[in-house]
Amino acid sequence: MIASDVELGDGVVLCQPDLINLYGCRIGSGTRVGPFVEIQKDVEVGSNCKISSHSFLCSGVALEDGVFVGHGVMFVNDKYPRATAAEGSLQTENDWTCLPTTIRRNASIGSHATILGGVTVGEHALVGAGAVVTRDVPDYAIVAGVPARVIGDARTKTDSVRHETSEYVMNL
Repeated sequence: MIASDVELGDGVVLCQPDLINLYGCRIGSGTRVGPFVEIQKDVEVGSNCKISSHSFLCSGVALEDGVFVGHGVMFVNDKYPRATAAEGSLQTENDWTCLPTTIRRNASIGSHATILGGVTVGEHALVGAGAVVTRDVPDYAIVAGVPARVIGDARTKTDSVRHETSEYVMNL
């Protein structure tokens, strides 16, 4: 379902649009959105991003230009999620605080990572598959694990760094 309040830039590609839920969001030019993706209201997606299948971008998320989101990535926008308010009625938007999350330009988020609300992932940073990001990630950092920790620098592109990163992730 693509709601009427969605703003799509030029050249946006929606793979299998009948399998995508978009409402109240803005998606920049040249971005590609895979099937089984949900992007909620008040989400801003920059230009030339790639959002892979089965990912969930909740309200409060902002992706800058050139961001890669792997398969099954989950964003969280509430530190204290509850179904009901103190008196027992279902919560409304007035009963909780939506935490903003920013993914800076050219960052990459690996498959099945979880990004908690209120964090910023820096420019060109790389979040490893399955990581749980609980705090800000510096520019160019490579993070992995639960909780995610810095294990390298994305500006270092040697085989030894890639090997050490893979070995670290496999030993978690």
